[in-house]
Amino acid sequence: MTEQGTAPFADGKKYIKGRLIVTIFHNEKNLYTVLRLRVEETTEDFRDKEVVVTGYFPPIHENETYVFYGRFVDHPKYGLQYQAEQFRRDIPTTKQGIVQYLSSPLFKGIGKKTAEKIVEHIGENAISKILEQPSVLDSVPNLPAEKAKQLYDALVLHQGLEKIMIALNDYGFGTNLALRIYQAYKEQTLEIIEQNPYRLVEDVEGIGFNRADELGSRLGFQGSHPYRIKAGILYALETLCLQEGHCFYERESLKQAVKELLEKSRDAEIDSDAIELEMLKLEEEGKIIAEETRVYLPSIYFSEKGLVNNIKRLLAQERNGGRFSEAEILLALGEVEERLGIEYSPSQREALRTALHSPMMILTGGPGTGKTTVIRGIIELYGKLYGYSLNPADYRGDEPFPFLLAAPTGRAAKRMAESTGLPAVTIHRLLGWNGTESFEHDEDHPVSGKLLIIDEMSMVDIWLAHHLFKALPDDIQVVIVGDEDQLPSVGPGQVLKDLLESNLIPTVRLTEIYRQENGSSIIPLAHSIKNGVIPPDLTEQKKDRSFIACSYRQVSHVVRQVVEKALEKGYSKKDIQVLAPIYRGNAGIDHFNLLLQDLLNGNEDGKKRELKFGDVTYRVGDKVLQLVNRPEDNVFNGDIGEVVAILYAKENVEKEDVLIVSFDGNEVAYTRQDLQQITLSYCVSIHKSQGSEFPVVILPVLKGYYRMLRRNLLYTAVTRSKRFLIICGEEEAFRIAVSRADDHQRNTSLRERLLRACRETEEEDPEAVRESSLEEELMKVDPMIGMENITPYHFLESGEKE
Repeated sequence: MTEQGTAPFADGKKYIKGRLIVTIFHNEKNLYTVLRLRVEETTEDFRDKEVVVTGYFPPIHENETYVFYGRFVDHPKYGLQYQAEQFRRDIPTTKQGIVQYLSSPLFKGIGKKTAEKIVEHIGENAISKILEQPSVLDSVPNLPAEKAKQLYDALVLHQGLEKIMIALNDYGFGTNLALRIYQAYKEQTLEIIEQNPYRLVEDVEGIGFNRADELGSRLGFQGSHPYRIKAGILYALETLCLQEGHCFYERESLKQAVKELLEKSRDAEIDSDAIELEMLKLEEEGKIIAEETRVYLPSIYFSEKGLVNNIKRLLAQERNGGRFSEAEILLALGEVEERLGIEYSPSQREALRTALHSPMMILTGGPGTGKTTVIRGIIELYGKLYGYSLNPADYRGDEPFPFLLAAPTGRAAKRMAESTGLPAVTIHRLLGWNGTESFEHDEDHPVSGKLLIIDEMSMVDIWLAHHLFKALPDDIQVVIVGDEDQLPSVGPGQVLKDLLESNLIPTVRLTEIYRQENGSSIIPLAHSIKNGVIPPDLTEQKKDRSFIACSYRQVSHVVRQVVEKALEKGYSKKDIQVLAPIYRGNAGIDHFNLLLQDLLNGNEDGKKRELKFGDVTYRVGDKVLQLVNRPEDNVFNGDIGEVVAILYAKENVEKEDVLIVSFDGNEVAYTRQDLQQITLSYCVSIHKSQGSEFPVVILPVLKGYYRMLRRNLLYTAVTRSKRFLIICGEEEAFRIAVSRADDHQRNTSLRERLLRACRETEEEDPEAVRESSLEEELMKVDPMIGMENITPYHFLESGEKE
């Protein structure tokens, strides 16, 4: 690390040295700064006397000299700027210079005589000594303790952050990450990470085990150090659960995974007994939970137990559906059919009756089986029999609308609203999520409603399901809707599958296919895939689907041609969606996005506004995908929007570049530091497409995707198509995908917990069961213990790429 006060060029880096003229912009929250500097000295090929410097700094003071290390960039709007990656205050090294510095207005109460006395007793390296050991000021004669403390506090304020930032930069952390570390530990930053660098894994978002381990190695931590083993255990468990979907991992398998992780990056063998010892310590600390041979993260363990408790609570409630006679139900049903202009099949009528009489019901079925028709019928029948209006405007004041419709994504909620004509929201929105792990609605403040319908339940993970069900009142009826053959949730668990396999909740499976508008061939294809069958007409040209044979090298050209044809037929870029299972390579999502951006939203004449962020250049008119939940703006992971405006820094009050995205009319602003929350969406992953439908779906299927070729992945992709499906690729790859059922079994215990709870209920007095509550256990033990800065949603960001 370069000592403050040495020649700026001693470390060999290029720099600009000078004094502040004016601060153009400074963000107190993230310290992003734009300033104009009077150049005194530089090793850059730069001859001007002034320069604009950008970067992340604490307040820069006038009449002081600073050294900025970085590089020149040519901003498309503002021209040449110096983008600083590191900086430091140029502290004087001579006795006279230090005296002048300490007696400056920065240090109140320290005059020239006092400053001379300090330098005389402590030496010319007084500043660094005071910062490292404030007690050295005790040796200065007649310096009051209060004044000594003021001097130290001022030095920390003006020098401490700079020293920490420089040290963190030297440790290999970029400015943004260094600031996050500083915000976590403040003045103790260097002390904490030098004592235990592995704390960074738990405390600072964006730092994984490997990054912390590199630092640990530099600081001399041995391969078998307890801190390293503990961090490895937590990291391995979090990766296996939060990225691979498990709710627990077998103890011996986890130990083996930890051993491989720790030995992979170091040349030292790790003893299994040492791993077991640190596991026991983590159990004592409450950072992991062991149950028999299984090891859980606390948040997932308590989510499973909490969900079981609340399902049991809801199933135990008596319902009033039985008060209606068969004649009343048939009369109401006939009126509903007449009003909607349909005639329900026997299985659909069974679903309507089950929903009416059961506290909870599961409605499942593939595409075209009439799930949406049944949902609308349930709402109409419920309103007819109970006398509830379906018009939200009829409910005044505190009277709640009795029908709650929710889905895990914004697009799925929008589809639900369009198909029912009633308001529908995301589950996060329904619960009033505040952006962390807390919700406005919980067991003490339940949601208000009489009937809740949850669509796309296959996408709901164990954590969200727990928070949803614990916020439901006792007297609500719940209808769970989903397709059991689609991909499971991105987060931990397989809630819909486990609920179905428990056989504890009344279930109606719709199997008859009704939606084959004008002889549609897409839905029969989807059902063939689901059943593991290759249709004989797979490669035949149909009016709503086609199969274009091409190789890995040809697929980009073919996709481009298909998109051009779709545009010629009048489809817009919003209507056309390419789906792919991987991100990298010439047939990956990233490549297709650049290819299609150039085709659908090029900027050859340079007239469109652009904003470059990393390797991506965003333009007005681009399709973008939201990657994280942003509840304050009613935008959620998986929502697709369009860039409608780009405002450059000098055009707005914040003095920052701002990109505006419209999500179906809901406009959201993104500054540069927010741009990691979005990505181009001309092509998206199949996982990200769940809950959505698109008029035209283009689906590359190639043997190069081999690891991802699975039946449920292909089935999910095909069922996203509303009007046209164009498959581009190799027939053999398609056959491989259909033949391979998903062999990735998730470790969950929801099903067996439900069955165990059912057995316990049968053995207990029913009234006692109603009074008992596993939720009391959750109230005693914080479900997020040991994970104060981690939720499953943090891992979604790093684990999106299948």
